[in-house]
Amino acid sequence: MLPLDSRKLRSAAVIGMHADTGMISGGGSAQVDPQGTPTQKWRAQVWFPTSPLEAIRAKVPSAHLSFCSGENIAEAVAQAKQAEIAVVFAWQWEAEDADLPNLSLPGNQDELIAAVAAANPRTIVVLETGSAVKMPWLDKTAAVLEAWYGGSKGADAVANLLFGAVSPSGKLPMTFPMSENDLPRTTIAQPPPPVMKGALSFKVDYNIEGAAVGYKWYEEQKKPVLFPFGFGLSYTTFKYSRLTVSPDGLMATFTLQNTGHRRGAEVVQVYATLPSSSNEPWKRLAGWKKIELDPNENVQLKVPLEPLALDVWDASAHKFVRPSGSYRVVVGGSSADTPLSGTFTVQ
Repeated sequence: MLPLDSRKLRSAAVIGMHADTGMISGGGSAQVDPQGTPTQKWRAQVWFPTSPLEAIRAKVPSAHLSFCSGENIAEAVAQAKQAEIAVVFAWQWEAEDADLPNLSLPGNQDELIAAVAAANPRTIVVLETGSAVKMPWLDKTAAVLEAWYGGSKGADAVANLLFGAVSPSGKLPMTFPMSENDLPRTTIAQPPPPVMKGALSFKVDYNIEGAAVGYKWYEEQKKPVLFPFGFGLSYTTFKYSRLTVSPDGLMATFTLQNTGHRRGAEVVQVYATLPSSSNEPWKRLAGWKKIELDPNENVQLKVPLEPLALDVWDASAHKFVRPSGSYRVVVGGSSADTPLSGTFTVQ
């Protein structure tokens, strides 16, 4: 579906709250008040004056664009039916000092996206979120772009990606789970009463996941995920080959080739799995590097491994130690896509 061809697109329905005028900012310490506007209250829902509708219009000035906020789902469905494509801008506001109640989009946004996608299978969803969200409509939509909190030029960045002026190259810094039931803990720890204004201290037990934090939890539990840690698509393709690992395990050398038809950047990821004696069977991100390549260009890359990623904490000795045994090193474009594999041994 992506990138869109600005020479051929004749009509589009742009749908979503504030998608005609702005993109949302993070809250609390992530809150940024736009220049020239009154200072907002702390943890207010601030929308940058950067218009996705106008950014898309600038790419296709001769196309017919319609807009609706999506608050009236029937209206959104009607507009989607009349357009070649639909672009739904969905959001989830977050701030410190407040846990999200769940991983669903607020309001009726999931219902809105599902209805629009049913009316027009060429529906693109742009997510303005600060964390993972569930996507019950995923298999009905044509494409999803995670824009996070785009900032004061976010709309232009989104338009550049949608129309291929820039090839996407971001990778997910977290796992997107299927549901809250797949999280290490399905309920949010609450402070004991009374909750007093000011400093608050209470204990949370992290022994459920132990050292298997984040993507390591899903690997240890063998849980399928919506999108794995490190995942991200591009408008080109890359091939990995010829991995060698240094005898000390601190350097991975391999070849990366752009096998597509346009220039693009890849974030290569190197993971290490420790010997069984470590009792930590999951792989750990030990190194990464971002490289931009022209079509058919290939390059030999050397990626150093973080030494601490090869160690475990010895509670009795109060220090990190490196277990003896065979280590496995894998390389690829995400934690779930690692075509290259090598080993080294520590005595």
